Amino acid sequence: MPPPGAQLPVECVSWWDAARFCNALSQRSGLTPAYHFRAEAEDVEWDASADGYRLPTEAEWEHACRAGTTGPRYGELDEIGWYRGNSHERIHEAGGKHPNSWGLYDMLGNVWDWCWDVYDAEVYGAYRVLRGGGWFDEHWSCRASARRRSHPTFQVDDVGFRVARSIVR
Repeated sequence: MPPPGAQLPVECVSWWDAARFCNALSQRSGLTPAYHFRAEAEDVEWDASADGYRLPTEAEWEHACRAGTTGPRYGELDEIGWYRGNSHERIHEAGGKHPNSWGLYDMLGNVWDWCWDVYDAEVYGAYRVLRGGGWFDEHWSCRASARRRSHPTFQVDDVGFRVARSIVR
């Protein structure tokens, strides 16, 4: 068990909670929230002209993860991520492994990251995309191209998120 106060990544958060957090962080920072939630339905609209925080698109997430590399990972997995083979089946502090060449930590392993994208609306409805792999996953799930899907209300101990911002001109 990690020590109290450890710098752990956020976990057990739904896609909805992550999107609402992005808006709250935007408002706290004096930025325009990126998402408009419709009260009458579980629906959200992304305002691409907003300068606030948001979830990355799946393409943005993969671009950031790869950081200019072309292989399945930006380094040796044991050096860059926590997964079933080295995590002792628990979450770890953020930044405990080597970052990618752009200085981004934990892009692979530790916790899956929610993305903005819907997985396949015709087949899965509202399910959203998760990327990156988690501490309980096998090595083959922790690679730049791996993707998973889940309902936006899903919460579990190896799912979290990271935020992005658009440059608005």
